[in-house]
Amino acid sequence: MAWKKELAEKAKREALAEKMGGEEKVARQHKRGKMDVRARVHKMVDPGSFREIGKLAGKGHYDDGGELGDFTPANMIFGKAEVNQRPTVIVGDDFTVRGGAADAAIWRKGILAEQMAGEYGLPLIRLIDGTGGGGSVKSLEDMGLTYVPWLPGWEHVVKNLETVPVVALALGSVAGLGAARVVASHYSVMVKGMSHMFTAGPAVVAAIGEDLDKEALGGADIHARNGAVDDVVDSEEAAFEAARTFLSYLPQAVGKKADRVEVSDGVERRDESLLSAVPEDRKKAYSMRKILKSVVDKGSLFEMGRFWGQAVVTAFARLDGWPVAVLASNPSYLGGSWTADTARKVERFVKLANTFGLPVVHFVDNPGFMIGLEAEKAATIRFGVDALNGIYKSSVPWATVIVRKAYGVAGAAMSDHTKFQYRLAWPSGDWGSLPLEGGIEVAYKAELEAAEDPAAHLADIRARLDKVRSPFRTAEAFMIEDVIDPRETRPLLCEFANLAQAKLDHC
Repeated sequence: MAWKKELAEKAKREALAEKMGGEEKVARQHKRGKMDVRARVHKMVDPGSFREIGKLAGKGHYDDGGELGDFTPANMIFGKAEVNQRPTVIVGDDFTVRGGAADAAIWRKGILAEQMAGEYGLPLIRLIDGTGGGGSVKSLEDMGLTYVPWLPGWEHVVKNLETVPVVALALGSVAGLGAARVVASHYSVMVKGMSHMFTAGPAVVAAIGEDLDKEALGGADIHARNGAVDDVVDSEEAAFEAARTFLSYLPQAVGKKADRVEVSDGVERRDESLLSAVPEDRKKAYSMRKILKSVVDKGSLFEMGRFWGQAVVTAFARLDGWPVAVLASNPSYLGGSWTADTARKVERFVKLANTFGLPVVHFVDNPGFMIGLEAEKAATIRFGVDALNGIYKSSVPWATVIVRKAYGVAGAAMSDHTKFQYRLAWPSGDWGSLPLEGGIEVAYKAELEAAEDPAAHLADIRARLDKVRSPFRTAEAFMIEDVIDPRETRPLLCEFANLAQAKLDHC
């Protein structure tokens, strides 16, 4: 057989590469309850679909006769695979080789992974564990010099955020560049008890007097609640499943259409529970998530960012099989009032929907921006206006369902009023420049002071204003397009989803 010797050497080198950092270090990885990088890749992708690129890259160790004795592979593997039967680029850090530090990195592998995704229009999944090729103090001595910081290939990271879906899974303790690669994504996940993320780790921050362990400094709970990452899950397998689900709602690349799936859930389904979903007492909370699950295709609601900016729910779902981006007030948290974090979350999600051409469905119960000293310190109005501006710049089809409250500037962020309003209101709709409950005593102060029975007079005023605030009065003036039976929400939103696809076809 021709080239028998060379093919044998190729097989030998590939076998050495599959040993990763060696038996001892791989065993140590497993003892920590973590998969090795090759196991992760094969768990993440469709069975048998991974084709590795650059498997022979690394550092050979040769004897005096120039024969290969051993081989240390690069601490990153990548290649093309199928995920949900769609071509995808996957890149993973190998923590067993120098903990992912720069002195074991082959920079070009990571760069090529980013380039392949961007140039061929393929989703990118990063499995990140370690510094991700970041700096190592030891490497400075080996080099004999220090260097001005630069990020090889970062321009491709930036470009991919505007080109293809990017998912990042933090599967260990990630710091520096590794942490940057996690957050430079459209969807990021940490694993509870396993993942930690830092600008600099505990040993470094000890120098500024902070004696913290990994969990206290950068645990998953911290970053899921501050918005640095989108989700936290209980296991690596759950992280892989979350990544697959997220990608299933998005197109292969910007400019392409997301896939429609076949559904058995009828378009005309009307859920009787929606009639009692919103309490008649305006002060009582209710479950917006229950409403969403009732309206969208059964089993299709996938929420991201649940633990931060909690006054709003951001999720993907399907309507008549079409993927949509769902933005919904959460009256169970601060009554749905927008905090600074809530506004940041809204802005990011609307940008994501526009990047990938997903229609937005906005369920509104917004009493306004959060008020008080802490809200002012957090620059709530600044971030609130940024979110409002993002909604007004949105170019995708947009539907609004006013479930209950819509007050003030924050309430006006339900949609861009200058465009056609595919807008529906429930009979529970309640809107205005400010809640009536907070302004009656001020507006009628003199009248109440002059009344023989101020309490009775106040009750009369409230009764009169309750009639004025009826959504049907607004509908008379055609300032709201439709007041609907809540049971009609799903059929009408399925109509919207189909009309939206036709509109996207002509964009």
